[in-house]
Amino acid sequence: MTIQVGDKAPDFELKDNHGATVKLSDFRGEKNVVLLFYPFAFTGVCTGELCELRDNLPKFSDRDTQVLAVSNDSIHTLRVFADQEGLDYPLLSDFWPHGEVSRAYGVFAEDKGCAVRGTFVIDKEGVVRWTVVNALPDARDLNEYVKALDTL
Repeated sequence: MTIQVGDKAPDFELKDNHGATVKLSDFRGEKNVVLLFYPFAFTGVCTGELCELRDNLPKFSDRDTQVLAVSNDSIHTLRVFADQEGLDYPLLSDFWPHGEVSRAYGVFAEDKGCAVRGTFVIDKEGVVRWTVVNALPDARDLNEYVKALDTL
Protein backbone atom coordinates (compact mmCIF):
# COMPACT_ATOMS: atom_id res chain seq x y z
CA MET A 1 0.00 0.00 0.00
CA THR A 2 1.26 3.47 -0.90
CA ILE A 3 2.06 5.84 1.96
CA GLN A 4 -0.71 8.42 2.39
CA VAL A 5 -0.81 12.08 3.37
CA GLY A 6 -0.67 12.32 7.16
CA ASP A 7 1.39 9.12 7.56
CA LYS A 8 4.76 9.17 9.26
CA ALA A 9 7.32 8.67 6.49
CA PRO A 10 9.13 5.34 6.92
CA ASP A 11 12.73 5.96 7.87
CA PHE A 12 15.43 4.44 5.71
CA GLU A 13 19.18 4.29 5.28
CA LEU A 14 20.54 4.13 1.72
CA LYS A 15 23.88 4.76 0.01
CA ASP A 16 24.11 7.71 -2.34
CA ASN A 17 25.95 7.95 -5.63
CA HIS A 18 29.21 8.66 -3.73
CA GLY A 19 28.82 5.74 -1.33
CA ALA A 20 27.81 7.94 1.63
CA THR A 21 24.99 6.77 3.90
CA VAL A 22 21.87 8.94 3.85
CA LYS A 23 19.11 8.52 6.44
CA LEU A 24 15.75 10.20 6.12
CA SER A 25 15.74 10.79 9.89
CA ASP A 26 18.90 12.93 9.55
CA PHE A 27 16.70 15.69 8.10
CA ARG A 28 14.09 15.67 10.90
CA GLY A 29 13.81 18.99 12.60
CA GLU A 30 16.18 20.46 9.99
CA LYS A 31 14.69 20.34 6.50
CA ASN A 32 11.64 19.33 4.54
CA VAL A 33 12.33 16.51 2.08
CA VAL A 34 11.08 15.87 -1.43
CA LEU A 35 11.52 12.11 -1.78
CA LEU A 36 11.31 11.18 -5.43
CA PHE A 37 11.29 7.58 -6.67
CA TYR A 38 12.10 6.95 -10.33
CA PRO A 39 12.48 3.73 -12.36
CA PHE A 40 16.02 3.79 -13.78
CA ALA A 41 18.94 6.07 -14.57
CA PHE A 42 19.72 6.77 -18.23
CA THR A 43 16.11 6.45 -19.39
CA GLY A 44 14.37 9.26 -21.24
CA VAL A 45 11.61 10.36 -18.87
CA CYS A 46 13.78 9.83 -15.76
CA THR A 47 16.64 11.86 -17.19
CA GLY A 48 14.24 14.65 -18.14
CA GLU A 49 12.68 14.78 -14.67
CA LEU A 50 16.00 14.70 -12.82
CA CYS A 51 17.56 17.35 -15.07
CA GLU A 52 14.51 19.57 -14.53
CA LEU A 53 15.09 19.21 -10.77
CA ARG A 54 18.77 20.08 -11.29
CA ASP A 55 17.80 23.21 -13.17
CA ASN A 56 15.34 24.25 -10.45
CA LEU A 57 17.16 23.32 -7.23
CA PRO A 58 16.90 26.88 -5.83
CA LYS A 59 13.11 26.45 -5.72
CA PHE A 60 13.75 23.73 -3.15
CA SER A 61 16.74 25.08 -1.24
CA ASP A 62 14.94 28.43 -0.89
CA ARG A 63 12.12 26.50 0.81
CA ASP A 64 14.49 24.77 3.26
CA THR A 65 14.05 21.48 1.41
CA GLN A 66 16.35 18.58 0.55
CA VAL A 67 15.70 16.67 -2.67
CA LEU A 68 16.41 12.92 -2.46
CA ALA A 69 16.00 10.84 -5.63
CA VAL A 70 15.76 7.05 -5.25
CA SER A 71 16.05 4.33 -7.89
CA ASN A 72 16.80 0.63 -7.88
CA ASP A 73 20.09 1.18 -9.71
CA SER A 74 23.48 0.41 -8.13
CA ILE A 75 25.52 3.25 -6.60
CA HIS A 76 28.04 2.83 -9.42
CA THR A 77 25.39 3.39 -12.08
CA LEU A 78 24.07 6.39 -10.17
CA ARG A 79 27.54 7.92 -9.89
CA VAL A 80 28.10 7.78 -13.66
CA PHE A 81 24.58 9.07 -14.30
CA ALA A 82 24.98 12.00 -11.87
CA ASP A 83 28.38 12.91 -13.32
CA GLN A 84 27.09 12.73 -16.90
CA GLU A 85 24.02 14.87 -16.18
CA GLY A 86 25.57 17.24 -13.61
CA LEU A 87 23.16 16.22 -10.85
CA ASP A 88 24.26 17.84 -7.59
CA TYR A 89 21.70 16.34 -5.24
CA PRO A 90 21.79 12.84 -3.72
CA LEU A 91 20.81 9.91 -5.92
CA LEU A 92 20.07 7.06 -3.56
CA SER A 93 20.43 3.38 -4.42
CA ASP A 94 17.59 1.06 -3.40
CA PHE A 95 19.47 -1.76 -5.13
CA TRP A 96 19.95 -4.22 -2.28
CA PRO A 97 17.93 -5.55 -0.68
CA HIS A 98 16.33 -4.90 -4.03
CA GLY A 99 13.53 -2.37 -3.73
CA GLU A 100 13.20 -2.53 0.06
CA VAL A 101 12.57 1.21 0.49
CA SER A 102 10.43 1.42 -2.65
CA ARG A 103 8.28 -1.35 -1.20
CA ALA A 104 8.03 0.43 2.17
CA TYR A 105 6.58 3.44 0.34
CA GLY A 106 4.30 1.29 -1.82
CA VAL A 107 5.84 2.29 -5.14
CA PHE A 108 7.70 -0.87 -6.20
CA ALA A 109 6.34 -2.54 -9.34
CA GLU A 110 6.98 -6.23 -8.74
CA ASP A 111 6.32 -7.14 -12.37
CA LYS A 112 8.89 -4.58 -13.60
CA GLY A 113 11.49 -4.90 -10.85
CA CYS A 114 11.66 -1.15 -10.28
CA ALA A 115 9.96 1.76 -8.58
CA VAL A 116 7.18 3.65 -10.30
CA ARG A 117 7.21 7.46 -10.27
CA GLY A 118 6.26 8.25 -6.70
CA THR A 119 6.91 11.56 -4.98
CA PHE A 120 6.47 12.32 -1.28
CA VAL A 121 6.76 15.77 0.28
CA ILE A 122 7.80 15.21 3.89
CA ASP A 123 7.79 18.00 6.47
CA LYS A 124 10.47 18.67 9.08
CA GLU A 125 8.65 16.44 11.56
CA GLY A 126 8.78 13.45 9.20
CA VAL A 127 5.11 13.50 8.19
CA VAL A 128 4.02 13.06 4.57
CA ARG A 129 2.17 16.24 3.54
CA TRP A 130 1.69 15.62 -0.19
CA THR A 131 2.15 12.73 -2.58
CA VAL A 132 1.66 11.71 -6.18
CA VAL A 133 2.27 8.38 -7.90
CA ASN A 134 2.47 8.21 -11.69
CA ALA A 135 2.79 5.25 -14.02
CA LEU A 136 6.20 4.51 -15.53
CA PRO A 137 5.76 6.53 -18.76
CA ASP A 138 4.13 9.57 -17.11
CA ALA A 139 6.42 12.43 -16.05
CA ARG A 140 5.55 14.43 -12.95
CA ASP A 141 5.06 18.19 -12.71
CA LEU A 142 7.83 19.72 -10.59
CA ASN A 143 5.69 22.81 -9.95
CA GLU A 144 3.24 20.64 -8.01
CA TYR A 145 6.04 19.81 -5.51
CA VAL A 146 6.76 23.51 -5.10
CA LYS A 147 3.08 24.31 -4.49
CA ALA A 148 2.95 21.56 -1.86
CA LEU A 149 6.06 22.96 -0.12
CA ASP A 150 4.47 26.40 -0.04
CA THR A 151 1.65 25.00 2.11
CA LEU A 152 4.03 23.84 4.87
